Amino acid sequence: MAAHGATDGILDDLDIAVLLPCYNEAATIADVVAGFKAALPGARIHVYDNNSTDGTALKAALAGATVTRERRQGKGHVVRRMFSDIDADIYIMADGDGTYDPEEAQDLIRTLLSEGSDMVVGTRRGVTEDAGRQGHAFGNAIFNRLYRMIFGTGFSDIFSGYRAFSRRFAKSFPAVSGGFEIETEMSVHASRLKMPVSELELSYGRRPEGSHSKLSTYKDGAKILWMFAMLMKETRPFAFFGLISGGVLAMSLGFMTPVLAEYIATGLVPKLPTWVLSMALMMISFMTFTAGLILDSVARARAEQLRIHYLTLSSVHQSRHQVTLARGEAVSQTTGRSGKRRAA
Repeated sequence: MAAHGATDGILDDLDIAVLLPCYNEAATIADVVAGFKAALPGARIHVYDNNSTDGTALKAALAGATVTRERRQGKGHVVRRMFSDIDADIYIMADGDGTYDPEEAQDLIRTLLSEGSDMVVGTRRGVTEDAGRQGHAFGNAIFNRLYRMIFGTGFSDIFSGYRAFSRRFAKSFPAVSGGFEIETEMSVHASRLKMPVSELELSYGRRPEGSHSKLSTYKDGAKILWMFAMLMKETRPFAFFGLISGGVLAMSLGFMTPVLAEYIATGLVPKLPTWVLSMALMMISFMTFTAGLILDSVARARAEQLRIHYLTLSSVHQSRHQVTLARGEAVSQTTGRSGKRRAA
C-alpha cells in the first residue's frame, strides 16, 4: 500500500501500519485517527481497544480506523497483540490521547529509512512538564537515569510512546510485559540485540479537556522498577547476581570481623552462632556469584539465538529493493507487450 507523497515519494509502495493502543480515549481518538489519515494517506490505521467503557471503539471506527478489542488489560498485552496480528514494512505506534502530533510521523519514517534503523524513538520535547504532572516528570528523570546506569546510554526517553519500527523489530520482539513498562522492554530488546536505533526530538502536547491520564505515579513506578530488575536479571545476570553476591559478602564480613578480632586477641570464639552465620552468608555469596557466571553464559547464548532470528527477517531497505525489482519487471513486461503490438 502506498503512502502517497507522505515523505516526498520515498515511501511509495511500502506497507505502513499505524498502531494506536487505547483505553478510554473517546475524547481524542477520532481526531488522532483523522490526523494520521491526513499525514499518512496510504497507511492502515489500527486502533486496539483495551476494554474501554466510554465509546472509544465506536468513535475510532466512525473515524475510519480498523478496531480490534484486546480483553487482557494493560498496554503490554495490547502491543504484543498488535505486533502479532499486523504485518507491515513500517509500524508507527502512538498513543490515542492526542499528545503526539500525527504530522511528525513522516519525520520518524524518514529517519528510519535514511539512517537504516530498526526503531526510531520520538523523544518528547518538554516532557519535564509531562502534561502538568510533576510527579511523572520527576519519575521520568529518575528512571531514565537509572536505565542509563544499568543498560547503557542508547536512549534518553525510554517512556516515549511515539515510535517507528521496522518489521524485523516487531516480529523479533518477545513483549513479555503486561503494562506501561512495555516501552522499557522495547529499549532493552534493541540494546540487547545491538539493533540500529535512532532518536528524534518531537513536540509533546497536553491532553485536551476531558481526557485523563491512566498512569499511577507510585503503582506504575513500582512496576517499572520491578521490570528494570527482571530485565537486568535476564539480560545482565552477572551484574545482577554480582551485586547480590557483593551485598551478602559485605554482611558476612560485617558479622565475621568482630569474631575474628576477638579470636586473634584471646584465642577464643565466644560468639559461635555469629561465626556460623557469617560463614553461611559467605557460602551463599560464593554460590550466588557462581550462579551469575553460569547464567551469564546462558544469557549470551539466548541473545545470539535472538540475533540470528532477527537477521532472518527482511529489513525495510530489502523490502524497498524487492518492490523496486518487481516494479522494474512489470515495466519491462509492459514495454515488451507494447513493442510486440507495434511490430504487429
